[in-house]
Amino acid sequence: MSGGGHRRKPTSRRRFIGYLLAGPTLVAAAPAAVAATDRASSAADSGAGSGLPSTPEPAELYDLNDLLTDAALPTANLITVEIHQDGTASFALPRAEVGQGITTSTAMIIAEELDLPLEKIRVSLADARPELLFNQLTGGSNTTVSTYTPFRVAAAAARGRLLEAAATELGSTVSQLTVKAGVVIGPNGARIGYGDLAVKAAASSDSKVAVSLKEPSAFTVIGTPQGRLDALEAVTGRKVFAMDLTGKDVPGVKPAMVCRPPTINGVPRSVLNRAEVEAMPGITDVAVVRTGVAVRGDTFGQCIDAVRALRVDWGPGTEEGASDDSVLAELRRAEIPLAVPKLDVLAKTVEGDFVFGFASNSALEPNCAVADVRNGRAEVWGSLKSPIAAQKAIEAAIGVPATVHVTQGGGSFGRKLFFDAALEAAEVSKAMGKPVKLMWHRTDDFRQGRTHPMSTSRVRATCALGKVLTYEQRHTSVGTDFSHGVGEAITALAAKLPVGNLTFSETIFELSQQTPYGFGAVTQLLSEVDRGFNTGSMRNIYSPNVRTAQELIVDRLAAEMGLDPYRFRRDFVKSGRAKAVLEKVAEVGDWGRSMPSGTAQGIALHPEYHGYVAVLLEIDCRPETVNRKVRNAYTGPRVTKAVCAVDVGLAVNPKGLEAQMMGGISDGIAMALTSSLHLRDGHFLEGSWDDYYYTRQWNTPPEFTCVVMPPTTGVPGGAGELAVAAGMAAAACAYGRATGSMPTRFPINHDAPLGFDPLPTVPPIPQSPTDGRSRAY
Repeated sequence: MSGGGHRRKPTSRRRFIGYLLAGPTLVAAAPAAVAATDRASSAADSGAGSGLPSTPEPAELYDLNDLLTDAALPTANLITVEIHQDGTASFALPRAEVGQGITTSTAMIIAEELDLPLEKIRVSLADARPELLFNQLTGGSNTTVSTYTPFRVAAAAARGRLLEAAATELGSTVSQLTVKAGVVIGPNGARIGYGDLAVKAAASSDSKVAVSLKEPSAFTVIGTPQGRLDALEAVTGRKVFAMDLTGKDVPGVKPAMVCRPPTINGVPRSVLNRAEVEAMPGITDVAVVRTGVAVRGDTFGQCIDAVRALRVDWGPGTEEGASDDSVLAELRRAEIPLAVPKLDVLAKTVEGDFVFGFASNSALEPNCAVADVRNGRAEVWGSLKSPIAAQKAIEAAIGVPATVHVTQGGGSFGRKLFFDAALEAAEVSKAMGKPVKLMWHRTDDFRQGRTHPMSTSRVRATCALGKVLTYEQRHTSVGTDFSHGVGEAITALAAKLPVGNLTFSETIFELSQQTPYGFGAVTQLLSEVDRGFNTGSMRNIYSPNVRTAQELIVDRLAAEMGLDPYRFRRDFVKSGRAKAVLEKVAEVGDWGRSMPSGTAQGIALHPEYHGYVAVLLEIDCRPETVNRKVRNAYTGPRVTKAVCAVDVGLAVNPKGLEAQMMGGISDGIAMALTSSLHLRDGHFLEGSWDDYYYTRQWNTPPEFTCVVMPPTTGVPGGAGELAVAAGMAAAACAYGRATGSMPTRFPINHDAPLGFDPLPTVPPIPQSPTDGRSRAY
């Protein structure tokens, strides 16, 4: 059995049952469980290499994406496509758009089956809908995978009904009609538009209808590169985020901020100068809440002044006195022993011990939400990837029913799986009895926000006679918080239980981690400790650290056997699809070319969510590059070239996929080389993007090439997180080859002297700058 493909037999004919729903205009939906068998088959993924066969890992048989897809199936019939009298079609997407482009790809899917121009598809974001159960979670690169067939079926049902109505109007049969750009054309050239048919095609009662989906050979939209439908609004400032809501949207709403503790999760005991702060210009309210002391004012500037002026008696947090060293010691105590002994007589043993620092899970858009809790009701607005769980948590906290609206988000990377800002905004609004537009300061995000947990990864592999006999990996991590569950109240509650949280972590690890190589007896085990940190499912969750450790050991194994790193991977890879992306990236990236001393190439492979990506990076570690100066910045080694080849089965929007790969590789480069949080005395030292060295313009590779492989399965695979792990691993491998020493601590600059002066913890946020010109480059 080849690795990496799903084992279910795909459907042989594109015949499905849809629903027509009663309404004044045409409304269509897909039935429940429509996509249960519509997945990639292992038959499309042959071509294993020469490595030893391994027992299939859980993620090879049934991965996290499968779990999320199956969980969403029972309520697919509750998602509808509506045709309007102006000839447009609308769709309320039960997922969160946070910049990944799913509103565009969803519009493309619907436009394809409707034969309607893309610009006539209106995709909005659905409010929290508890009846959708597990069908409103945005995560695990799952949106397009789980919705692809249900959305197509709903659109096809609508198209079929429109054709039936048109046949009646034009006096012909459906088989005599054609559709072009939302206009139905009869055998005699007569035309009638969808808008004119919207009412005529409306159903008087709910009914089932048989539909046939287009064959891929007939696609004119799916698989074509399309620009983002919201791009113009984004670059012109017209795109509406939570922070753009005004008094016209929420009468009486005013800005609010929270004064937060000096250590992680400290608690407010009392406010020492409340009257003084309440008397400050513009300040309307001061209230003690669970997470700190909230202030409300006429402007955010006034709120910043008030937060800085507050004097608060703080109780201890959950990580008082903790540091990187103390957490690492705790991780070491929890490491699961390696089982296979060293076999230095009959075989060679290759080992590695890797440490990964905390990483920030902040998005470019500060954590924010709007809440209006008054008169026994609540209304909340925010960018929410688990709005059902958010709604239930908010209602439990404030004791009244809540309507939760999902707004556009300015980034997430897993951060918005958590609804901290929405819950906090509701609590602040209730405490004050007034509507609030709550914004976290950037420093709040870095010091009290969500983080990717610190971890260690110990690896041991044995090889003999040109084969890898065993591969063991023991990953030990600060606990990842999965309290959002699978997006609804039941699993969210279960995940908060001590055993439940561990179970979630183990489940996610087993359903997402896999070894793409034939390494004989393979085991990958997870251990977690210390749940006092605010962690989260940062983009790609465990994969970047696990994959980086594995790919570095792969380079070591190749050297031990006297093989080129690329050739070794190609020879040992289990999947034909994986082999194809490796070969393509080596070809396009000119693997093995002559390079100056101090520079090198690195290559890495990552399989996940029925997709494969191979990344080739070139790095410059020469002194003149490492030691170059940029004001108020960390420079260090620079990745000068990035090439990736990606196979996600069917790429709905190849242009969007390329953007996802570029962003993911940038994430990976940062995690390998420059960006981490430093823990000292119970708080993180970083307090802004100035301090946290994500991949900057001067460290971004000037050359980037992405090859989207031709369709291999006929259905989409996950893409949003796919390139992060491969990007990080390729950067680490390139660094090791350029310097002649395998890196073991990430990012590689973590133990270097700080490149910034840490902000104080009291007051918790800095003064707003007034010297903007001096900060311009």
